[in-house]
Amino acid sequence: MPFSVRRIVTGHTADGLADVKFDGPPTNVRELPGWPGLYVNELWVTDESPAETTGDVDRALRPIRHDPAPGGTIFRVIEIPPEQGLRIDAEQTFAALRSGNLPSADHKARHPGMHRTDSIDYVVVLSGECQMVLDVAEVTVRQGDCIVQRATSHAWVNRSSAPCVIAVVLIDGKPPHFQEHATS
Repeated sequence: MPFSVRRIVTGHTADGLADVKFDGPPTNVRELPGWPGLYVNELWVTDESPAETTGDVDRALRPIRHDPAPGGTIFRVIEIPPEQGLRIDAEQTFAALRSGNLPSADHKARHPGMHRTDSIDYVVVLSGECQMVLDVAEVTVRQGDCIVQRATSHAWVNRSSAPCVIAVVLIDGKPPHFQEHATS
């Protein structure tokens, strides 16, 4: 059962006064194929910058995809299940998300869901704990911890016995460019 979220989206009346347009559970909640118990609550999506701030359309109602559109953002809450005894088919999961950043063979050796994004992600752990696995580091994150994930290879690994719930804002970013170190 996914973590319960109340989504409140403000807007404007025809006279330009501030109002509430949506108030209730998210309208786009999905358990991802290939990763039993991994739920995504899509809260809001923008596909442009500057972001559109008017209208009555529920911008969360679209197929859930992994990466924000060029110049776009995604606001979501993810429930990460405990992994003990869980079979993860990351290829099926990332295909369902239409991800442009699939796990590479090198990354899969660390974790099947390890991948890199081209976004800057602001992450807040709402409940539980999990490990943020990176190429050369691993950090346990717990309720209240905040992460700024800047287009790095990463995976969220839940080795605990309870779900870990994280809120994430993904903002389209530039892929990192690395220069090879010249040898003399």
